Amino acid sequence: MDFDYDYFVIGAGSGGVRSSRIAAGHGAKVAVAEEFRVGGTCVIRGCVPKKLLVIGAHFAEDLEDARRYGWEIEGKRFDWPTLRDNVLADVDRLERAYQSTLDSHKVETIRGRATLTGPNRVAVDGREVTARHVLVATGARPMVPAIPGADLGITSNEVFHLPALPRRAIIVGAGYIANEFAGILHELGVDVTLVVRSDTLLRGWDRSLADRLLAISTEKGIQFRFNTVPAKVERRDDGSIAMTCENGRVLETDLLIWAIGRVPNSEGLGLEALGLSLKPNGAIPVDADSQSALPWLHAVGDVTDRLQLTPIAIREGHALADRLFGSRRWRVDHDCVPSAVFSHPPLASVGLTEADARNRLGDVRIYTSDFRPMKNVLAGRNERCLYKLVVDGTTDRLVGAHMIGPDSPEILQALAIAVKAGLTKTQLDETVALHPSMAEELVLMR
Repeated sequence: MDFDYDYFVIGAGSGGVRSSRIAAGHGAKVAVAEEFRVGGTCVIRGCVPKKLLVIGAHFAEDLEDARRYGWEIEGKRFDWPTLRDNVLADVDRLERAYQSTLDSHKVETIRGRATLTGPNRVAVDGREVTARHVLVATGARPMVPAIPGADLGITSNEVFHLPALPRRAIIVGAGYIANEFAGILHELGVDVTLVVRSDTLLRGWDRSLADRLLAISTEKGIQFRFNTVPAKVERRDDGSIAMTCENGRVLETDLLIWAIGRVPNSEGLGLEALGLSLKPNGAIPVDADSQSALPWLHAVGDVTDRLQLTPIAIREGHALADRLFGSRRWRVDHDCVPSAVFSHPPLASVGLTEADARNRLGDVRIYTSDFRPMKNVLAGRNERCLYKLVVDGTTDRLVGAHMIGPDSPEILQALAIAVKAGLTKTQLDETVALHPSMAEELVLMR
């Protein structure tokens, strides 16, 4: 059978764009359908613009600390529209760059919502085409609770477009998105309250890091309401928002942000009609090669809900294109993947947490360094770093590394190589410290 395309990709996010480009590089005839903007969550409304807001917000502390370093800065003030518009302009630039990449690799971009109409068949805005292989790379979206008045809140998607900063904000959630936007808005002068369903932040992260972030955030003035579940939301006559919780408490705010998780974008694609069973949360089940139960249908990235991280989606898409159209056969290793929370200060982690290591390995050695960075000492800022190494007591191998403090994600990327490579604590000890630096603590723990 002759097909219109060798490869039809639904979704031009990080995974879809990489897979399209690699497949086209192998000589495949490729098309990608996108209903919104090329670049996906990360580039358009996720990690990239969020990180720029984090950097912009951190100047609040830097300008304050500068006085102790001899700098007198008169008349400083913050203008939200300037930061917002400059960030959005950079998003536009990146979108053009992603589109240019597709064009230069002769990948056809089709604007519109794609659906699967049968085996090897895709429809986009009334036009039906056939493809030898179809990739679903539609990502995920922020979850909104099914309670009365929930639409009075916004999600992380809309934060980047706020016309003005509110006086007060409530963020519902305990994960990385909730803590990141809590830090950003607080630094920019907003009175922030985090509403948490359970009694802990950052489930899945090393507890000592999560506890340290809670202590630092509380010291900064961010408020927390634990064991609190929203029941309904209402708009008051004065324009404010009132959120009634299951415990009867009423919380008032000017801005409500839902940050309670992300759900795969799989509905309305026609997957069930093809006989494909989805996971309870809508994720598409795939094997280690990103292959679905249908031989011609594949999925990568957040829509599979394996690891919702941009670099993972990119690797999954790359490996799939190599397998389908190239000669290289490789699989993405979802084990030992570094991740970060760009809070104030940021967290970074790779490998096993202390709790996981004790459960899995039994014999574990834990090394910690709890210190104040030089910059904070002179600035008079009582904010401490915490570094933790998790070591297999039997083999001396480094199996986990976790840190909170300035530049932690930058430092941890290099340390992730050591964990991935299975280096030992002895090898870290034998490495000469780079002094004076925060990172030297990693080779000085005894």
